[in-house]
Amino acid sequence: MAKATKKQALGRGLSALLQDPSNDIKSIQDKNADKVIGNIIDLDIDAIDVNPFQPRTKFNEESLRELASSIKELGVIQPITVRKTGFNQYQLVSGERRYRASKLIDLKTIPSYIRIANDQESLEMALVENIQRQDLDAIEIALSYQRLIEEINLTQEQMSVRVGKKRSTISNYLRLLKLDPIIQTGMRDGFISMGHGRAIINIDDQNKQLEIYEKILSKKLSVRQTENLVRDYKETKIISIANKEELPKYIKKGIKEISQYFGHKINVTVSKNGKGKITIPFHSEEDFNRIKKLVESAK
Repeated sequence: MAKATKKQALGRGLSALLQDPSNDIKSIQDKNADKVIGNIIDLDIDAIDVNPFQPRTKFNEESLRELASSIKELGVIQPITVRKTGFNQYQLVSGERRYRASKLIDLKTIPSYIRIANDQESLEMALVENIQRQDLDAIEIALSYQRLIEEINLTQEQMSVRVGKKRSTISNYLRLLKLDPIIQTGMRDGFISMGHGRAIINIDDQNKQLEIYEKILSKKLSVRQTENLVRDYKETKIISIANKEELPKYIKKGIKEISQYFGHKINVTVSKNGKGKITIPFHSEEDFNRIKKLVESAK
């Protein structure tokens, strides 16, 4: 604790140095750069702008107020990181929650770690720092990976090294961006988990994706139940395609009526001798009992 106090006291002295235009630092070769760059300095909070490259778009207000209360009691324990953009002008690289919480309680200064970075470096630092956070949702992480690919020109292999994640993990996140936007929003709002999303993404048809998404919400399906639902759909689709031209007309005509009655798309297979089988899928115990009642009522 004494070491941190000494460092912050040093920061208060260096912050006065930065107020002198003759000591303006534009690169690491400038006078006094070694005293400022890489040190923790108390900066005027109004001299710091938010990062336009910030990949995080949502901040929980209650969580911010709790952090603000903690900062009011203990101070900012972990400094924010900023980059110098001009004389007495800075831009956030990381630590926007601490910055916002500090502004909520009207702090005048905030301990800051100063770096010299261009736009691309700032974006990369912000993205990588955010990916490492534990409270980001899966879609925010996926969007951060996508921006690293598109704007920093990183390959998945290079990203794997930068963020310390397996390449397969990165691929799984990126695949989530193929989900219908409504489902992505549902994941960001916590209605479904990443596990649900990974199951749904195995369906190419976005209309069918939405149909499954609505079933997850209405029936409160688990990830395992969702995986079974997707598997049933894919198996039924394969069989339906294979038998599409082989089914007799009387069966084709009756499938729709039976499907509507049971509330599921049934599957019918027919052998060459005319014998066949009707398969009625179900997705939970409740669903099975519902179908059972329908069968009993038809007796």
